[in-house]
Amino acid sequence: MAYTEWGAPDNPRVLMCVHGLTRNGRDFDDLARALAPHYRVVCPDVVGRGRSGWLPVKADYQLPTYVADMVTLIARLNVDTVHWVGTSMGGLIGMVLASLPDNPVRRLVLNDVGPVLPADSLLRIGQYVGQAPVFPSYDAAEAYVRAVSAPFGHLTDAQWRHLTEPSIKEVDGGWAMRYDPAIGDAFRDPQMADVDLWPIYEAIGCPTLVLRGADSDLLLPDTARQMSARGPRARVVEIPEVGHAPTLMDPMQITPIRDFLLEAD
Repeated sequence: MAYTEWGAPDNPRVLMCVHGLTRNGRDFDDLARALAPHYRVVCPDVVGRGRSGWLPVKADYQLPTYVADMVTLIARLNVDTVHWVGTSMGGLIGMVLASLPDNPVRRLVLNDVGPVLPADSLLRIGQYVGQAPVFPSYDAAEAYVRAVSAPFGHLTDAQWRHLTEPSIKEVDGGWAMRYDPAIGDAFRDPQMADVDLWPIYEAIGCPTLVLRGADSDLLLPDTARQMSARGPRARVVEIPEVGHAPTLMDPMQITPIRDFLLEAD
């Protein structure tokens, strides 16, 4: 498992930043840059994504595998506790980890994800994950990233390029997405139903912040409201003009995370 580190390597305060389904640890460059004076920031590429290896058994692309990998990574970092920022899938990994007995998570940020995953949203994701062709040029690959990531909201050309470059690789005939196409297999079940993870969420004991894209189809308004009243009674911040999920690339999105995490000082 590859990961990017920011800040002093001997800082005992560690912030784990874990990305969404098809993304990679470089998504957090702006957030990590802002928090590196305070933390050793560790941004892993979850297995099957970015610079990490691919699993030989494709059915293992699921939450228990990812949680076990993160437990191993935290042990390798040689720290007892961490703060956690997780976008979408990365938030689900953080939720599961933070729900376990004697877990290391002391503050949890869930970026546009919660304990209810609507089937309609999961099926939408399944329409594109693992379906990308080989692109004839870099520009064609970036156009694809922009299209499937349109819910991220209004980004600059430089921000789109930053999101694209670590996500693609040169192959015979052009460019391809870096992730293992098999990560999308579980999202193409025509019998897909809403996923209910409330028992996991209600077992979380640490302070929790939830960011919600105002136009998100994955974290619905009623779910976010219930998250503020159940389990850890999360603080909820809504990001306007963004769907699933906020990119955490501008101060309006970074500031509430920074303020929440540093309250622990």
